[in-house]
Amino acid sequence: MSLIDRFLHRAIRRGQLTVTFPGGRTATYGAPDAELGHVAIRFTDGRALRQLLADPSLGAAEAFMDGRLVIERGDIRDFLNLATANNRWEAGLGNLDASPMKRAIDAVRFRIDRVNMARRAKRNVAHHYDLSDRLYDLFLDVDRQYSCAYFTDTANSLEQAQVDKKAHIVAKLAIEPGMKVLDIGCGWGGMALYIHRTTGADVCGITLSEEQLKVARRRAEMAGVDGHVRFELIDYRHLNGQFDRIVSVGMFEHVGARNFRTYLSKCRDLLTPTGVMLLHTIGRGDGPNFTDKFTDKYIFPGGYIPSLSETLAANDFIRWFVTDVEVLRMHYAYTLRAWYDRTVAQKEAIVALYDERFYRMWTFYLAGAIVSFTNGTLVNFQIQFSRDRMTLPLTRDYMLEGERALRD
Repeated sequence: MSLIDRFLHRAIRRGQLTVTFPGGRTATYGAPDAELGHVAIRFTDGRALRQLLADPSLGAAEAFMDGRLVIERGDIRDFLNLATANNRWEAGLGNLDASPMKRAIDAVRFRIDRVNMARRAKRNVAHHYDLSDRLYDLFLDVDRQYSCAYFTDTANSLEQAQVDKKAHIVAKLAIEPGMKVLDIGCGWGGMALYIHRTTGADVCGITLSEEQLKVARRRAEMAGVDGHVRFELIDYRHLNGQFDRIVSVGMFEHVGARNFRTYLSKCRDLLTPTGVMLLHTIGRGDGPNFTDKFTDKYIFPGGYIPSLSETLAANDFIRWFVTDVEVLRMHYAYTLRAWYDRTVAQKEAIVALYDERFYRMWTFYLAGAIVSFTNGTLVNFQIQFSRDRMTLPLTRDYMLEGERALRD
């Protein structure tokens, strides 16, 4: 039995995977399973096989992007789900993707890459967020919320779930009219505009993406609220001022583990003595780890997904309180499924914007993220901080009441 046969026999037990190898040999692995179904793939050359064996995640991604790993039955989401569902994190079967030696080497590489991260921050943001506006319009909701939605009902539309996400976050912040709110990593301005519209607070949004800045400023001007909602191109480390509330959605993943304490300490210093912050971030359900090479190379260079333990460790001895922690488990999986379906439906438009390789890269990214939240360790954390222990009500009832009021 060849090395690839041994690998696939070990990796695929539930569901069926049929593989056509270079030269025409065909083999099927696994067993029939109604949930996981039957996926068929074809390797067009030996190089794709060698890449897969050397580094299963990056090798599969690049072979798929280059058209040397072809999905002939099902799609890339089905293939990745079949592979990862056979190694769900909860099952405790270990990591089939890497030997201890390889993981150690990758960890060293990750730490070296992070050394110059602060100097590369703006370039890293531009790599992803300065892509064509048209691309994001094709798969996001109408408000361009590029972060985990909140599904109060799994049957809800993406648009409704994103509105509910904003309400869920704003309710936790207990924002009152006349307050000054800082939105760190404001994206295209949707959260900032929602906060002002629903609470009457003045909002400052900051970003390192020039393209997002243009759109956010245009939206505020078109809404006639640019006197109350402003947007700036600035690194959080260089910002001065005092704010009653801070919201940070999808930003902490770009800070880098070396800068967690800097980020949290800076946020604390930007708050008034009775200030409150809500940190919404993708997180790891296990412990500190490193960014996979596909994501670091093609999608979010310089990014790092934090564990709860290292986030709270970075917060040690910063003089404010962790006042609430919520773990959102499957919400991002549902969000990503909606993005993936919309991306596939807009294939022709995306290929016209870029090319086939970009389209395959984007679908691999979204499909990989889906299975990471469905079968892997990824979740979302919402962590609330307060500078004064008496600022917020003693129970969480105010959050539920505030959320209902915003959703009525």
